[in-house]
Parts: sequence; structure tokens; C-alpha cells
Amino acid sequence: MKFTKMHGAGNDYVYVNAFQEAMPEDLPALSIAMSHRHFGIGADGLIVIHPSEIADARMQMFNADGSESEMCGNGIRCVAKYVYDHGICQNESLTIETGAGVLSLEVEVEAGKVERVRVDMGEPILEAAEIPTTFENSPVVNQPLEIDGQVFEVTCVSMGNPHCIIYVEQATDELVLGVG
Repeated sequence: MKFTKMHGAGNDYVYVNAFQEAMPEDLPALSIAMSHRHFGIGADGLIVIHPSEIADARMQMFNADGSESEMCGNGIRCVAKYVYDHGICQNESLTIETGAGVLSLEVEVEAGKVERVRVDMGEPILEAAEIPTTFENSPVVNQPLEIDGQVFEVTCVSMGNPHCIIYVEQATDELVLGVG
């Protein structure tokens, strides 16, 4: 199976072109195997680029643990670059179908290759139940969260994938490695 490894702002994924490649039935298992950083290619996950009946292409995204996700902003920018650079769609305005709906993207092309991609991610989801999160108050903005005896002020948001943002004065290595 042919694949391409790409990254956007540090998120690295393995991309497989389902326009050309036959896909195995168990894509979660493929994602786990390919994503393993010591025994596989090493990635945050697998993104399969499929034909779409409602957009220029469809992205199907799996995390490294095999779970399927709606989308990733950095991942979809790489999909747009792949789709344009490989001739799947040569429009500088294109649409990608995701688990979170159809998103519009603009590619900036220099010397025939995509150099930058802009994506309209839509409105952020801040409601606790829709993210989802265990917080009861909505929106989850500047809420206290205790982690290992330390209280942090956090904001939870989803743009297709849930995120928990912790505001700190200094992002030390110890804090990043210990808390995330």
C-alpha cells in the first residue's frame, strides 16, 4: 500500500489515497499498526482520502489508538495540499467532506504546488455536552480543573476534535510532560 506522511503544525499523519488504493476492512487496526512510533511509520494517526459524492474529496480520520475522529484542522490542511498536488482537484477553492460536515478550504499555489492552506473551521463548540466533557457548566470557559492536586483554569472546545486548553504563565517542560 502506498502512503504519504505529512505534518501540519506538528500534527503528523499517514495519508492513504483511496482514489487509487484498495482499503482493508479494518482501518482502525491499520491506523494502530501504521501509527506506532517504534514498530510502524510513526504518526498521530491515519487519514484516508476517499472520493465524495458531496465534496471534492472525503477525509476519514483515525487516531493512533484506532479510534475514529471527526476531523483535525492540521490534518485537513494536509488533505487539501495532497488533493491539489496529486491532481484529484485542481481548484484553489475546494471542499472536503469530514465527520464534522463539509468544510471549505483555500489553497495558495506557487510554482504549481500548494504552499499554504486556509480552512474555514466554522464556529467553535463550547457547550460541555457537545464537546463532550464531564464539566457540567456551559460554556466551558475559564473553568477550574484539578490535576494531581494542582488547580488550572481551562477552556474546553471542539472544532471536530475535543481540546482542553490550560492557561499558564510559563509552559515548562515539566508541566507539558506531566499534565499535557
